[in-house]
Amino acid sequence: MTRRQFESASPWVLLVAILLLWQAVCAGFDVSEFIFPSPARIAQQMVEFKGEIAKHAWQTYWVTMVGFGIAIVVGVLLGFLIGSSRLAYAAIYPLMTGFNALPKAAFVPILVVWFGIGVGPAVLTAFLISFFPITVNIATGLATLEPELEDVLRVLGAKRWDVLVKVGLPRAMPYFFGSLKVAITLAFVGTTVSEMTASNEGIGYLLVSAGSSMQMGLAFAGLVVVGAMAMVMYEFFSVLERRLTGWAHRGSQGH
Repeated sequence: MTRRQFESASPWVLLVAILLLWQAVCAGFDVSEFIFPSPARIAQQMVEFKGEIAKHAWQTYWVTMVGFGIAIVVGVLLGFLIGSSRLAYAAIYPLMTGFNALPKAAFVPILVVWFGIGVGPAVLTAFLISFFPITVNIATGLATLEPELEDVLRVLGAKRWDVLVKVGLPRAMPYFFGSLKVAITLAFVGTTVSEMTASNEGIGYLLVSAGSSMQMGLAFAGLVVVGAMAMVMYEFFSVLERRLTGWAHRGSQGH
């Protein structure tokens, strides 16, 4: 097995090892299924309630994608504004940092009052929790454009807009795709948290329902599904990043 193959297989090897250890601990110490279900019990519950899980998983997925899509649009536009203007960077960035420090779960009751229980609060929570990394990375990519390069382009007749659009944005693409991989996982967290308190559908709702009925295997199954969806989307953006910004990772392609 080559080093690259070993690196590709290592997450799966580690996952299998964790599951085997988990199963052994649950069996060896006779842990109650109502307290900490074993992987076998979780798998059993996933098969038993596959239709219900699939329905709630689809709800969580499309709601997350809507909120994440809004986050991309707002994040890119706001990041472009902040990164292209020193005044905007100085004025907006500190306020955004303070806003990002606020717990997004605290917004859910407010959003329920404004939009009612259902899809609205979940979409907005996914948006609120995921747009900040996109904004910061786009702004960083633009704001760190080398002054010497900008001076050369100005001498060649390029205007500020040309520098930002034709050089700054392409240069910010690695930052952008890096932020997408972080933001998509946060978006699933936001949706699930909102669904736990402000929805009658979705994995978050399933977690609360399963917990209240002491079906901990089903609750863990819901967590597994959310994690799996986030991992799939993370890998999707990783593939896009490698295909579209391979020029920025030349030094790591041989490893």
